Amino acid sequence: MSLKNKSLNTLMIVLFTVMFHCKQSSENKESQPVIADEPHTILKSKPAHIATPKDMVWVEGKTFMQGAKANDSFAMRREKPSHQVTVDGFFMDITEVTNKEFKAFVTATNYITVAERPIDWEQMKKELPEGTPKPHDSVLQPGSLIFNKQVNAVANMSNYSQWWTWKIGANWRHPEGPNSSINGKDDYPVVHVALEDTQAYCKWANRRLPTEAEWEAAAQGTSTDAIFTWGNDTSLLTEKANTWQGTFPIKNESVDGFAHIAPVKSYAPNSIGIYDMLGNVWEMTSDWFNVNYYSSLDPSSVLINPTGASEPYSPDNPYQKEIVMKGGSFLCHASYCASFRISARMGMSLDSGSDHTGFRTVVTPEMLEKN
Repeated sequence: MSLKNKSLNTLMIVLFTVMFHCKQSSENKESQPVIADEPHTILKSKPAHIATPKDMVWVEGKTFMQGAKANDSFAMRREKPSHQVTVDGFFMDITEVTNKEFKAFVTATNYITVAERPIDWEQMKKELPEGTPKPHDSVLQPGSLIFNKQVNAVANMSNYSQWWTWKIGANWRHPEGPNSSINGKDDYPVVHVALEDTQAYCKWANRRLPTEAEWEAAAQGTSTDAIFTWGNDTSLLTEKANTWQGTFPIKNESVDGFAHIAPVKSYAPNSIGIYDMLGNVWEMTSDWFNVNYYSSLDPSSVLINPTGASEPYSPDNPYQKEIVMKGGSFLCHASYCASFRISARMGMSLDSGSDHTGFRTVVTPEMLEKN
């Protein structure tokens, strides 16, 4: 094996140690719940003196069931138990942030995303097992992960490197590598963004990422206990969301109309007018990802505007701090992660990005009044 190939294999091991988590665990770690001690008056209706920002919708404040639903056969341990939460009303983007919107931000600020910057090995190795060898400089170059469309067979479904590849030069401008572009794709979700990139965008736009509870409240729409954004009917999946049909990851039969990422608004919105909250691209939240957070909560209490676990914890990525991402992507399939459900939650490292991860933003009346 050549030195370059050895280095590339090392880099893939590093990246998959850092970036992916899709397993359940029986290990425990204490996390602190956020529980209200006093009665709370829910902000339900939009304040009359505040106009709805462009391309956003008001999500009415409500109390609902967060987490796994009783009749959801795909629910994982990290989604249990379900518990009541109350969130105040807020505005949310009706779509994921698009290439056009992110381009406007970059043009105004000259911002450079994490995927476009030189890789800092000294910083990266702090979040890896001690003794992890440094990949060769020839492959330790700016880039991101892209889905490998040429997979012919899979030996072990837990080996993610069979359908992911590190692509030097892949970033939001070049989603499939340096020879690709976003020309003509203004209305596609921006991808290959890390948490730091989304925070910079939010600061510029006077927005923020939603909490996991806010995200689920918005996804529920007018419901309070649904599995999907349209209700509980699994048979509507291919009609309502961009997910994988066929044999994952070898063949996507594209029954839903798209083999890979789709433009925003390609599917009908939920009951309050929000598009693509399931499938297409994963969406980041501001909560820490802790596999034991839900099990640490008192199911008899109602959480008020919860902001998630006090610290991250994932036994499969013990060296990494991860945030919760929601909604699944075009790669979600029943045999793989089945994350095309409102309660589904997965961890994402702070400095990672890929071609199936994006974000949408929220803003509160208080934020708008301060602006």
